[in-house]
Amino acid sequence: MSRPTARVVHLVSRPDGEPTAGNFAFLDETVPPLAADEALVENIHQSVDPYMREEMDETGGWQLHAPLEGRTLGRIVESRTPALPVGTLVHHRRAWRTLSVVTPDETTVLPDFAGVPLSAHLGILGGTGLSAWVGLTRIARLRPDETIFISAAAGGVGTAAGRIARLLGAGRIVGSAGSAAKVAHLTGHLGFDAAFDHHDAPLADRLREAAPEGLHVYLDNVGGDHLEAAIGALRDHGRIAWCGAVAQYNHLQAPPPAPRNLFDVVGKSLRLEGFLVRDHLDARPELYDFLVPQLRSGAVTSDETVVRGFEHVVDAFLGMLRGANTGKMIVQLADEPR
Repeated sequence: MSRPTARVVHLVSRPDGEPTAGNFAFLDETVPPLAADEALVENIHQSVDPYMREEMDETGGWQLHAPLEGRTLGRIVESRTPALPVGTLVHHRRAWRTLSVVTPDETTVLPDFAGVPLSAHLGILGGTGLSAWVGLTRIARLRPDETIFISAAAGGVGTAAGRIARLLGAGRIVGSAGSAAKVAHLTGHLGFDAAFDHHDAPLADRLREAAPEGLHVYLDNVGGDHLEAAIGALRDHGRIAWCGAVAQYNHLQAPPPAPRNLFDVVGKSLRLEGFLVRDHLDARPELYDFLVPQLRSGAVTSDETVVRGFEHVVDAFLGMLRGANTGKMIVQLADEPR
């Protein structure tokens, strides 16, 4: 009996600076017969994320001419394990392919949240939203009526953080983004009180205008000049939750200089803490309890840019690195189950 064919993407060369489509190759691979305790997933949605740029380098985790990883949602279409019956919807990390062979310990069965879009499990209910939740509640410990600045605010983590901060009672929410259109989206649709285009330097002046009374919290997704500006604007005893540094992912050999005012962390008694969401997976039930009712009621949506078709997965990844998305960048590989 013939076996199905999976369309896959491999990394075939290391980027020097900004990655290009030439660093990747599309291949066809025959899915082998399943062994005991294995299941075959038809992938429906795949996430493309900033951290993947680091994985492409020699010091990263992606090997050349080998399968790649990433957050993926799919449906079990063949199974040799009772733990994953046909039709089960799962989350796994065997990404960049149309079909994936998985075992139960490599998957998470998705909870059945009626009325919540499946793609939300990669967006505001997935690692993206969990990063925002952990940064705001566990690291920065945002309190009601405080002023928060969110960099890369129109991206996946940024939009989720803005929505969560508002629900947590933040007094003033300020964001930076990469275009006038994104700035308008933040203030016109996502409830930010103020926003600015980070190309309109100097950033310190833009931030001072947006938060004239200073900041209590900064959620950092950028690093570099954004971190410097935020340190300058933070009030005494302010908190910084450092989630990412997208400004330097393409320049790891020569990263931007450290903030010139770093000693102000001491002078202002600031707290700066970096975190990895994988160390806080136990917070996911908290996120579900907090957001699922809001999603069901329509009070909150999962902000997404959806690119359809596996053939566009590399383009979606490269576009995400250039800021082509508003909200979470997701690639839809197949139709969602009814």
